[in-house]
Parts: sequence; structure tokens; C-alpha cells
Amino acid sequence: MPQIEELPDDFDESIDLNKQPKPAADLPGMPPGADQIPFPINEERMKELEAMDPLAPKMPPNMASVKSHTKEELLDMMNKTPLFMTDISQAGDENGENWMLDALHALQNEGTRGEVAQNFREQGNEAAREKRWIDAKEFYTKAIAVILVKEDKWDKPEDPEEEAKLLRQAEEASYINRALCHLELRNYRSCTLDCASALKLNPRNTKAFYRSSTALYALDKIPEAEDAASRGLELDPENKPIQATAKKIAERKAALERIAAKKKAEADRIRKETQLLSVALKAREIRTRKTGQPPEMEDAGIRLSPDPLSPESTLEFPAVFLYPTDAQSDFIKAFSEMHSIEDHLDYIFPLPWDTKKEYTIDNVECYMQTVTGGLIKAGKKLPLLQILSGGKVEVVDELVTIYVVPSSKTGRFISEMKARKESGS
Repeated sequence: MPQIEELPDDFDESIDLNKQPKPAADLPGMPPGADQIPFPINEERMKELEAMDPLAPKMPPNMASVKSHTKEELLDMMNKTPLFMTDISQAGDENGENWMLDALHALQNEGTRGEVAQNFREQGNEAAREKRWIDAKEFYTKAIAVILVKEDKWDKPEDPEEEAKLLRQAEEASYINRALCHLELRNYRSCTLDCASALKLNPRNTKAFYRSSTALYALDKIPEAEDAASRGLELDPENKPIQATAKKIAERKAALERIAAKKKAEADRIRKETQLLSVALKAREIRTRKTGQPPEMEDAGIRLSPDPLSPESTLEFPAVFLYPTDAQSDFIKAFSEMHSIEDHLDYIFPLPWDTKKEYTIDNVECYMQTVTGGLIKAGKKLPLLQILSGGKVEVVDELVTIYVVPSSKTGRFISEMKARKESGS
């Protein structure tokens, strides 16, 4: 799919990108055609390999250059190649020389500081045109290092003013072009830092504002991205790339504002519901307490129904019926303050596990714990509000707990609860 590609800040518009690049010329001192194979072919070794398998097809030069050497020989030759070397002390030949290293050193140090920096900058531009972003970034970094390093090991310029101008141009371009590399590599923070460095040199560099705003947008730093884009548009109101980025920033800002407004409205609603619920509990003199380990009840909790924001609504409580003598229980998600225990037992009974038929409405007693750990006998026909109001019992972790015991077993149950209270468990 066709794409619009952004080129380095100082790209030469006269270059035809549709032409195939010419093969690189051999470096001085490099044998002609040496770039065609990675290593010289060991002819003696190749003859041995051919003798071992006369019917085998002839190897292509690239494969032969590798197969004709041992692993140790290959490692030694690779160490003499700048791209692969790991020990520079072993990089020379028997005379301690390495023509490739010498050529690279010459390229890096020949000329004035500005010319060397400009050379690295141009190499970076070439790599960027080929979308070799990592290589381009390294070339721009070298250009910046040459400009900023205190040591001066380069030729003295004939025209100091022209040299200073060249250095300043190379520095700004290297920063802004390295920012492009960081942007393509998704190093967004590094991109913003390079844009800031470019803007210190030239506060009117619109590409710095564009790339900075794009990186900040990617980091979801919308206020900062908006500021960078607006500053760029102040300098160039018709700048299409900045306009496009500014539009995306505005859309993201609006989306974030909608999300923030929704969250605020939800927080306000919850706060009002909580306040109204607290007032309703206090008005009814219902005591509540929370512990550090509340039970898992999903979305169940004390609430005003049908409208949590209306003081005329009715309180509803999650409730659990415990059958302690049989280690069973039933959970009720919404127990209205106007309903009685009997209202719920009427549809719960008969219990599927009650094979002895001990649990009937007329044959059970209901109990609740008091604030002090004792027991009260809860009337089965009383509204829950009447049982909870007055402060004798409390609702712990928003859950009303009711013990349901067959009449024949109430004595044992009361004794066990009393013993538990005395032991403090």
C-alpha cells in the first residue's frame, strides 16, 4: 500500500529515489570485487572437500568462502572486520595492519571538525533514505559527538566563521534528524529530547514541533502534545503535518475529557448515594460495622430501592440464613426492611436437605447476635426494620446474619453460643 514517507530535514530533493543505487566503489587498497565474498577462498581446502565428494555440485563463491575455512579461521578473520571485531588488539595482520580500520579512521578524522560532522550527517541521511533507522541514528549521534567533544583533533579551518556556521547547521540538522529516527523506532522520549535540543538552537524549527508533538501524542501526554503542536502552527499555520497531528491531539483530548467527565459524574453519584444511605441508617438507628475481611457478595450491599438518590426509598440488606445445627445456609441478596423473616422462610421451606422435616415455619426459632456478642430472639413476623432499629444488633460488613434453629435444638444452640462468647472466639 503506498505511503508518504518523511525524509531527513536536509534531504536533497534533486535525488531520484526511483533509480537503483550504484554499487559501492571499492575502498582504497581493497582488492577489486572483494565485496562479492565475505572471506577469501582457501583453494587448498576446497580441493580437499571436492576430493571427498566428487559428485557434489560446485559451491557458489559465497558458500565456498565460508566452507573452505575452519571455525577458528573464520572467527579470526571476522575479528579483523570492523563490523564484527571484538578485540582491536587482534584486528591486524602479521604486520599489525588493517587497511579497513585505517580507512575508517581516515574518514572520521580527515578534514575540519565541521567537515567530519557533516560527513557523518550525510551518512545518516543516506541511511535514513533507506529506512535504516538504527544506522542513521548512530551516524547522527557521531556527528553530534564530533561537534560537542572538547578535544580538537581535526584540521584547522581556513574560514572560522564559515566553520562555525557549518557546525551550527550540522548540529541542528543532526538533532532533528535523529529525532526522526527515534520517532520511527518508537523511542518517543528520546525524540522529544532531541527536538528540545534542536529548538534551543533554532526556536523556529517547525519540524521539531511536529516530531515532538507526534511523540508526545504517542506517549498520551496530551497537554504537552497540544502545546507543541500549537507552537508549531503559530510559526506555520498552513503546515499540513502539524495540522494533522493537531487534529488527532484534539480528538484524543475530547475523548479524555468525556472519560473524565463520566468518571466525575459516577464519583459524584456514588458520593451522593453513600451520603444518603448513611443518613437513612442513622435516621432508623441501625448500627453498622465493617471488618478487615468482608465476605464476597459480588455486587450485593445495603442500598436504597428503587431509587438510591431518593430519601423516600426503602432500605434493602443482603442477608444470610444460617442453619448451625446442620451446617447449611441460604443467601438472600435483597431483604427489604419492610419484610419479615417469615416472608422469606415461606418460599425457602421445605429445605431440600431436611430429610427429618425439622424445618417448618412453626417449628423453628430465629436468633441474631447482639453488639456485645449475646443473642436476641428475632420475631419471625416482625419487619426487619423493627428488629434492626434501636442499636441492640449491628449489621457487620453490610450482611444481616440470622440463625434459624429447630425448636427442639434451641437449648443446645444457645449453650454453644454462650460458651463461644465466654471463650472469646
